[in-house]
Amino acid sequence: MLLTTRDAATVLSISRTTLYGLIAEGAIRPVHIGRSCRVSTTELRRYVDQLQAAS
Repeated sequence: MLLTTRDAATVLSISRTTLYGLIAEGAIRPVHIGRSCRVSTTELRRYVDQLQAAS
């Protein structure tokens, strides 16, 4: 399932600006469909797992 950036930011409890920063630095890999940017739920899980492993 693909989430909008607004929904993905809500799931992570961060702002959309922070989410776009994570995308820009390569921490989260988006899916582009036309001009829209989406984030998969699998990618969000991968990112959270990576944060937990670093702790």
